[in-house]
Amino acid sequence: MALNQVIIMGRITRDLEIKQTPSGAAVLSFTVAVDRYSKNEEKAADFINCVAWNKTAEFISKYFGKGRMIAVTGNLHTRNYEDKNGVKHYVTEVWVDSADFTGEPRNENNGAYSGGTAQGYNYPPAGSNAPQTGSQTANQGNPNGYPSPYMYAPPREQPAQPSGGMEDFEVFSEDGVPF
Repeated sequence: MALNQVIIMGRITRDLEIKQTPSGAAVLSFTVAVDRYSKNEEKAADFINCVAWNKTAEFISKYFGKGRMIAVTGNLHTRNYEDKNGVKHYVTEVWVDSADFTGEPRNENNGAYSGGTAQGYNYPPAGSNAPQTGSQTANQGNPNGYPSPYMYAPPREQPAQPSGGMEDFEVFSEDGVPF
């Protein structure tokens, strides 16, 4: 038995362009920037090539855009080809089975995330004593100048605490349990 499953979450690094194969299948190639930390706590990013087909490709091109956070699951595929100079190239990419939203707010520009201020999440002005977030850290610690996948993430909301005591819970009997 073999297992080939990939799950990644990061930001799309360029504008999306859906294409058609000669047989009419929709195909979308894109790159996802995924943050990682080295042993000495230095931040870096991996840029992972992804390929989506048919309905999945159409879904991603419709609801996501450059800079938008995306979560994808799929399989790792390798292939090789020879260029016009006879040089052999090896390619590793994720063939996307599904794509999911990450809870990031969406703006009106084709799903692309706009940075700066996002639907009520205001970032501190430059020069303030507040920790740097948002566009202030856009190119820091990233060798290729792409935005960090987590730089615009809104603050997490705390789950609501129950207001009452045990009377808020329904009591079940074991008579109706099927196992």
